[in-house]
Amino acid sequence: MSEIKVPELAESITEGTVAHWLKKTGEFVQKGDYIVELETDKVNVEIISEETGVLKELKAAEGDIVKVGETIAIVDEKVNPIENRIETPVIEQNIQIEKPQLENVKPETEKVHRKVASPAARKMAREKGIDLNQIPTMDPLGRVRVQDVTSYQNTQETKLSPVPVSQEVALIEENEKPTQRIRMTRRRQTIANRLLEVKQTTAMLTTFNEVDMTNVMNLRKRRKDQFFEENNVKLGYMSFFTKAVVAALKKAPLLNAEIQGDEIVLKKYYDIGIAVSTDDGLIVPVVRDCERKNFAEIESEIMDLANKARSNKLSLKDLQGGTFTITNGGIFGSLLSTPILNGPQVGILGMHSIQLRPVAIDKEKMENRPMMYIALSYDHRIVDGKEAVTFLKRVKELIEDPESLLFEA
Repeated sequence: MSEIKVPELAESITEGTVAHWLKKTGEFVQKGDYIVELETDKVNVEIISEETGVLKELKAAEGDIVKVGETIAIVDEKVNPIENRIETPVIEQNIQIEKPQLENVKPETEKVHRKVASPAARKMAREKGIDLNQIPTMDPLGRVRVQDVTSYQNTQETKLSPVPVSQEVALIEENEKPTQRIRMTRRRQTIANRLLEVKQTTAMLTTFNEVDMTNVMNLRKRRKDQFFEENNVKLGYMSFFTKAVVAALKKAPLLNAEIQGDEIVLKKYYDIGIAVSTDDGLIVPVVRDCERKNFAEIESEIMDLANKARSNKLSLKDLQGGTFTITNGGIFGSLLSTPILNGPQVGILGMHSIQLRPVAIDKEKMENRPMMYIALSYDHRIVDGKEAVTFLKRVKELIEDPESLLFEA
C-alpha cells in the first residue's frame, strides 16, 4: 500500500481544502496521474499519485481541511493493471477502445486531432460531458488543465442554470423573505482575514494627490501602434506608473521596506505587486526586478500574470515576495478610494478613473484636462508624512512628464 500525502506547498502555507477529487475509490491510477485538487490560501494545487495501482481509500472528503504531511488517500500498487483494465468494454468488431480508456493509450495511437490535455482534465471533461475542443485555455502550448475545465463549466452553469433553491437559498422564518447563503471560498476567507489583520496591526494612513494625464495620453496615442508592432503588446498606463513608482521609491526608500520585530528591513530591489481582480477576489501577482525592465517587458509580464490569474494558473512563486503594490480601482469606475496595505508591505498606490476636470493653467486661463486622483496608503509606524508626500509628488511629476522616465536610473 502507498500513501498519498499533502506535499510541502510553500513556506507560509501549512494546510489546504480538498476542492475536488479527480479519481474515485476503486479506480485505476497511473504513476503521475492527478488525484486531487487542493485549494490553498493563494492558488489551487493538483496532487499526483507516486505509484501505479488502484485507489483503495479516500481519507478526506471534498471541503475538508487537510494539513501538509497528512495522508489523504491510499493506493494499492499490488493490483495488476491489466486485470483492472479488462473491465473496460472493447468493441471487438472494429477493435476500437472506448473513450474511457484513451488516457491509458500511448499518444502515438491516439487520433491526431485530439486537443492536448492533462489526464485529469480529460477525465473530468469526459465525466461532465464537456467537449475538450470547446474549452479555452491560456496555456502557451494550448494544454487544457483541470482549472480550464472547471472555469468553462462554471461559465456555462452561470449562463444556463438558476441557483438551486434547496442548496443556496434559505427562507428566514420570521418574515419568510428569500435569502441566499454562499459558502466563502478558502481564498476569500484568507483575503478577509488578512485585510482585517492589516487594519488591526498597522498604523495605516492615506495621502492623496491628482495627476494630469494629458502628456501620457498623448504619448500613448503617438506611439501605441509602433509600440505594438515592435513588442507585440499594448502600451498601457500601468507600465508608466510602475516605472514612476520605482523611481519614487528610490527617493522614499522606507516605502520599499517592511517591519520585522524591532527592525526595519530596507529592500534594495523592486518587485512590484499588481493587483488583479478575479472571480475569487483580488490577488496580487508580482512583477520582479522592475528597475531592470523596460516598458515592453513590464507590460508583457503584467498581461501574462493577469491572464494566469483569471484562468487560475498562477503559481505560488508568482504571488510571493512583493515589496510594494499598485492597484487600479479606476478600471471599475472608482473616482477616489483608500487602498488597504498588502502586508507585510508598508505602502500601496491606488490609481483611479480618468475624468475631465477644469484645471487652472495660469492666473487667467482654465482648461478641461484628463485628471486622475492617486492615493498612497502607508504604515505610519515607519513612514512619516513627509516621506509619503515626497513619494506621491514624485509619481505625479514623472507621470505628467513621462519622457523624464527614460532618464531615471
